[in-house]
Amino acid sequence: MAAWLLTCNPDVFDLGRFRSDGQILDSWTIARHKADVAAGDDFAIWTTGPNAGVIAYGHFIGGATRGTTSDGEYWATDPGVRDYVPLEVTEWLDRLAPKGQLADDPRMAGASIFTQPWAANPHRLTDAQWEAIRAAITASQTEDPNWQLTPGEEIRRVELHERYGGSSQNGISPSRTTNNILIFTAPSSGHQHGYYDTWNEDGTFHYTGEGQTGDQRMIRGNKAIYEHRETGKRLRLFEGARGTVRYLGEWVLHPDQPYSEGVAPATGGGPHRKVIRFHLVPVKATITDPDVQIGRSYVAPDESVTPAPATPSAPDPDLAGRNLSAHRRLQNALAEEAEKRGFTILSPDAADPDFDIAWRDSQGRVTVCEVKSLTRANEVRQLRTGLGQVLDYHDQLSRRAPAVTAVLWVEREPSETRWVDLCRGVGITLAWPGKEDDVLS
Repeated sequence: MAAWLLTCNPDVFDLGRFRSDGQILDSWTIARHKADVAAGDDFAIWTTGPNAGVIAYGHFIGGATRGTTSDGEYWATDPGVRDYVPLEVTEWLDRLAPKGQLADDPRMAGASIFTQPWAANPHRLTDAQWEAIRAAITASQTEDPNWQLTPGEEIRRVELHERYGGSSQNGISPSRTTNNILIFTAPSSGHQHGYYDTWNEDGTFHYTGEGQTGDQRMIRGNKAIYEHRETGKRLRLFEGARGTVRYLGEWVLHPDQPYSEGVAPATGGGPHRKVIRFHLVPVKATITDPDVQIGRSYVAPDESVTPAPATPSAPDPDLAGRNLSAHRRLQNALAEEAEKRGFTILSPDAADPDFDIAWRDSQGRVTVCEVKSLTRANEVRQLRTGLGQVLDYHDQLSRRAPAVTAVLWVEREPSETRWVDLCRGVGITLAWPGKEDDVLS
């Protein structure tokens, strides 16, 4: 069996949008070695650009064939008739295996991705080069054994820097002694400097770069964040700036949209200037420690928001269009009813999966809930998605609490009653307005 490297230029094929739209990658275009690729061969996908490196790996399931693609909307220009090799992705990596780490590995000496980076797909790999790539993948996905903080844990900032290095004076604090970049968000004090960090519906976080006056530039701490994939540094986010801070977990830059530029006032309400907003994606690790409490005080989503129109390819209908408002109303109404009945209402904390709502009874028993709007057009998709999500939440939280139940709360009764039995069969209660007694008793 052989091993190959497949390159992806985001300016040519929008792999990030392809994946976020829920598409399944099952083939790749090649222009050489057509007679050599075969079923069973290993491959890794290499994204090009400033944050270059390996983002996935898998194996081919057949030889090259000539044809066209049905994924034309993700190409910058129509690819036309090409040669494609069918494949199966084994894993998409949470953390990219960075170009810099591989370039420093002597086993990669002579690799065509470095000597001929412009060459057409695929790049043939030697056994040693494939071993180097697999080692880099393993290293990128392995938790740092020297990092001892759990999401949600609090620590004095002085002690934090004594353990992990970095400056105690900066909001972005790259460490010279450990493999970490410590970043701090403090809305109560950050706004006076034009730092408007935002949490988004999809679980991502937009973090404002450093620089209190004048246009922010990609230097110092900003440059460290932007290049963290390439340098192999891990982004550690904390809530608070002074005194005691709270660890919010490890994050990575969005692979395809690492940052955007906006406008904000300078320190003290000074003139508006250009700011950098980094797009951060959480690296979710399943927390199993029973001492880490589930949830925090409920934060009701704003129902008055005017949502953007939904797009046909939106990965989750509840994040856009009419469904966003319906989802928020449905969630807040359930929270209000649960509170009336004496339950403690919870939103996900830093250590938790991204559930919509949870509640705890007087005996400490927790119910986790996924909320879904429903229309005739999206009913099956929403029920499938919601069931998968709440099963995942239940599995994760059951490792930390002795008695966790799970609810899929939908906008109305499904048109097919089989969904009730299907959910019941896997331990999930499916309910809707009018069925509050089924889940709040």
